[in-house]
Amino acid sequence: MAIKGVHAMFYSDRAEETRAFIRDKLRIPCFDTGGGWLIFHELEGDLGIHPTSGAPASGAHDISFYCDDIEAEVAALKERGVEFLQDVEDQGYGFVTYLSLPGDIKVQLYQAKYR
Repeated sequence: MAIKGVHAMFYSDRAEETRAFIRDKLRIPCFDTGGGWLIFHELEGDLGIHPTSGAPASGAHDISFYCDDIEAEVAALKERGVEFLQDVEDQGYGFVTYLSLPGDIKVQLYQAKYR
């Protein structure tokens, strides 16, 4: 037996809207496990462990989406009505922006410089 993936969760007081946003605006494939509970799949994944220096506190978690061409992805998502909280910035490890999901969820979108 071996661990074969990472399961991530967003908690939202607007869960149905958040699910619809991810399905319809981000176009991430999903299946309905019943009663509208969507599970999104077919995403690649990776896991980074970052040291802390006070913020965020040790034990914090973060979820990001990544892509190969952030400028093209941002343009496509804006056409679908996705709101971005800042322009794309070079953060050293990659090009970064943040988008807003229903339920006041802030998510990073980035294009990595590393391979």
